[in-house]
Amino acid sequence: MNKSTEHVQSNIASLRLWQLISPALPIGAYAYSQGLEYAIESGWIHDEAGARQWISGILGNNVSRLDIPVLGLLYQAWQQQDRDTIDEWNHFLLAARESAELKSEDAYLGGSLRQLLIGLDVPAATLWPATKDSGFANMFALAAVHWQIPLQDAAMGYLWAWTENQVAAAIKLVPLGQVAGQRILSGALELIPDLIDEGLSLPEADIGAFAPGLAIASALHETQYTRLFRS
Repeated sequence: MNKSTEHVQSNIASLRLWQLISPALPIGAYAYSQGLEYAIESGWIHDEAGARQWISGILGNNVSRLDIPVLGLLYQAWQQQDRDTIDEWNHFLLAARESAELKSEDAYLGGSLRQLLIGLDVPAATLWPATKDSGFANMFALAAVHWQIPLQDAAMGYLWAWTENQVAAAIKLVPLGQVAGQRILSGALELIPDLIDEGLSLPEADIGAFAPGLAIASALHETQYTRLFRS
């Protein structure tokens, strides 16, 4: 393979990542707030500073210490076609969700991404039974491996997509202006590279997160009287 071909393939992989993390990806992520809606309804969050603290806190203490290391292990397992390890870490991540809503969200997004990947002719996606729950990170890792997206880039895109979705929800719910949302995103992007390094190097025994506020908000959202989001 010559340098020109390598360059083209690298560019295509980058574009595939953009496709994978685009808000236009038809998997329904926009319908979920992951407990943020209850946190705002209850008055825990009422301004830009509160939204920033909530989003950066979950980003740094939950998603980067749970989803990101598991994403890395799933990525390696898909590379090796190690179905036992894929099943193990997929099950682990689903079991680690703090509430029924969060687990349902993860399984829904994973199933939606699986269907999309089948439609985009990713062969391995057809091997995952439709009757078996797949977390979003599992199908995200499969797509990254199939499209030759480097793990570091895939993890960065995963965190960015999560953050962008949370900011979009905060803009609607607090509500915040678009510029305030961009300030929160600007603060998050300063954190993400270090969080990726830490998450991907985390020993297996240390994988996990403890976020009682998130768990409480998500559980109480299940019975919230009026709501815009599904979690």
